[in-house]
Amino acid sequence: MRVDHSQAPGAFAHDIDAFLAFIGLERGLSQNTIAAYRRDLDQAATFLARSKVTDWRGVTRAEVGAWIHSLDSKRYKTASLARKLTAVRMLARFLVREKIRDDDFTALLSGPKLVRKIPSTLSADDVARLLVAPSGGTPRALRDRALLELFYSSGLRVSELAALMLQQVDLENGLIRVFGKGSKERIVPVGGKARDALTTYLVSGRPHLVKLKTGSQFFLNNRGSALSRVMLWMLVKKYAQRAGIAKNVKPHGLRHSFATHLLSGGADLRAIQEMLGHASISTTQIYTAVEPQRLIEQHAKFHPRNREK
Repeated sequence: MRVDHSQAPGAFAHDIDAFLAFIGLERGLSQNTIAAYRRDLDQAATFLARSKVTDWRGVTRAEVGAWIHSLDSKRYKTASLARKLTAVRMLARFLVREKIRDDDFTALLSGPKLVRKIPSTLSADDVARLLVAPSGGTPRALRDRALLELFYSSGLRVSELAALMLQQVDLENGLIRVFGKGSKERIVPVGGKARDALTTYLVSGRPHLVKLKTGSQFFLNNRGSALSRVMLWMLVKKYAQRAGIAKNVKPHGLRHSFATHLLSGGADLRAIQEMLGHASISTTQIYTAVEPQRLIEQHAKFHPRNREK
């Protein structure tokens, strides 16, 4: 795996490069995650160098705390601060593991409290209108109907949908082999209506989009290449507007809706975790807060005592 060289000052850079190579090879983290950690560590090293620290061997907990405090004063989001501190914590443990340091300089360091926001979801009626928004029998309409159906049926990430290959899709058995974050593989079911839409696209849509250099990408653009994540985002926005959905609809909203509607229907949280590809159940548990909120809204709207003036 190729890891770009750190832009950190002086002796900080060597240890950062070694750490990034380690997590890339041993943990299978994605290139995007590694790049984000590199930026965070370079930023930390630049701050520490200004504090007259020459390398990671001389860093103290107080100096890392001062760095986080300086970022907080610049109004970084809590999630960004938490990720930056996680990067430094992982580096510190790596340095101890490699016997570069005897102690973990991030031990007992308190970070920002990360409060997860309740994800924005669509109602079942909104989703139904969205899925039929690509009207007509043109290759692009068949493609867009198929990808929206698959989006909602299987809860894929945008990146997973954009990277989908023909050999990953088993329509006969209604299954898709997905390679998620860190190239972790999972099997996701495909519902009946999505299977029908995908079959129609493969038979009557995709052949018209194939060009001489087309590979085995599942969803194709007009040039016969894979649809980009930006294009997927634009398509979702386009059809949400066409469906008359007032709220700001983002592609990830379909993934959130998939999980929320499954949970509302009685699906097991562990099963939803597996289908979404979450490494931790705590990530999936955010959806348990959505259903009570819906109940509160329904109670406020329909209970007789709440309707009295």
